Amino acid sequence: MNREKITARLLEAGIENAAGEAALLTEAFDNEALTRAVERRCAHYPLQYILGTWDFYRERYKVNEHCLIPRSDTEILVDTAIKMLPNGAHFLDLCTGSGCVAISTLANRPDTVATAIDLFPQTLALATENAQSNNVSARFTPLLANVLEAPPNLLFRDTFAAILSNPPYIRDEVVPTLQQEVAHEPRAALCGGPDGLDFYRAILEKWTALLSRDGAVLFEIGYDQKQDITALAAKYGYTCDVKKDFGGNDRVAILRRR
Repeated sequence: MNREKITARLLEAGIENAAGEAALLTEAFDNEALTRAVERRCAHYPLQYILGTWDFYRERYKVNEHCLIPRSDTEILVDTAIKMLPNGAHFLDLCTGSGCVAISTLANRPDTVATAIDLFPQTLALATENAQSNNVSARFTPLLANVLEAPPNLLFRDTFAAILSNPPYIRDEVVPTLQQEVAHEPRAALCGGPDGLDFYRAILEKWTALLSRDGAVLFEIGYDQKQDITALAAKYGYTCDVKKDFGGNDRVAILRRR
């Protein structure tokens, strides 16, 4: 099966960037493996999971169904952290998933260290593997914990210069309406509760006790959540500035204590 035929098959299946994806698939696979990969993509199984790796920021990540697929909009969160973190910062990454937020920040700020939190052992194992492959494992500490609950006592031994998080923030009722590919991503990485704010509330209520006095909280947010996040920040005594993503949508909230 050549690239032109694959492109035609993908177009027929409703894949938007058919030519680009055909190129990636033919570079990664051949013969029977290529045929199987095309069939899976035509069934709207995510390209990133088929390939098994995906580029994010300046790094490459192993990805599978145990993690949310890294997206370019999240690079705004990483870029903000890289520019804002003080020298020698120790930061928290909550709901780390593939580890892309913490790892890309560490890779581009070699003076920093991170503790990365996730609820699921297989997801945390994947993040740990990605830290190793991107040569930051010596500065990356994975920790199993539930972000919706109080932090483990051992974290109170230190204070953190920043809390970074790309948490689940889609309203529960919206998740089933998302594109077919998203159905293959872990539901726990998408559902943010009835109003999409469950994780933001938990982090502000329970985890900011770990933040240094002049520290910052950096959240990725949904395109329509600026007003809600600003109000929530004010409730907990924080100012809130919001940065836009590459598409011009509100995407990263920067919270500081008043």
